[in-house]
Amino acid sequence: MRLFFVRHGESTANVQHVFSNAGYRHPLTEKGIEQAHALARSLSGIPVEQIYSSPVMRAVQTAEILSEALDAPVEISEALREWSVGDYEGTTDPAGWALHSQVMDDWSYHQKFDSRMPGGESWDEVRARFMPFMDGLLRKEGSPGRTLVLVSHGGLYLAMLPALFKNVSVAMARQYGFPNTGYAAAETRSDGLTCTSWCGFPIEAI
Repeated sequence: MRLFFVRHGESTANVQHVFSNAGYRHPLTEKGIEQAHALARSLSGIPVEQIYSSPVMRAVQTAEILSEALDAPVEISEALREWSVGDYEGTTDPAGWALHSQVMDDWSYHQKFDSRMPGGESWDEVRARFMPFMDGLLRKEGSPGRTLVLVSHGGLYLAMLPALFKNVSVAMARQYGFPNTGYAAAETRSDGLTCTSWCGFPIEAI
């Protein structure tokens, strides 16, 4: 079984540097739409059977573009939503972005998994929705030969994929980042879910 963990295309939230992790607003920009189409072209030779998407607008729009091009249905899952920034939702406050970075560092480097923005989610809470979804997905869809695409967000992927993959460290994930329409490719093996490439970099070369 193969999985592609895709980040959405560029959105107006990215351009405006606004927190937009709840509700349904901030669509893809023209650049983001083209990024999604380019990604669809790059995946066109792969027989994708199902796409799962975050309910956030930019992810849904990316998933819909992939769905049309790859002829694969889309299912929305709350488990793939970007992690909540709580009271900073809808703001552009630089202090909020500084705190966002601090929380990510707390999770990544200091094992402070209860760290959160005011009113937002901790790493433990994000894990409590993401990991059961993935476990269920692997049980439900895990037959050999199946290929799935998941469309979500950079923050969620940087926080969760090192805990999901057997061969990706937090340091590596943070170093290489997760750009718009970048993806991590993975496959199920006897010892668990293994990442084969990270945003264009073969794991063996990292």
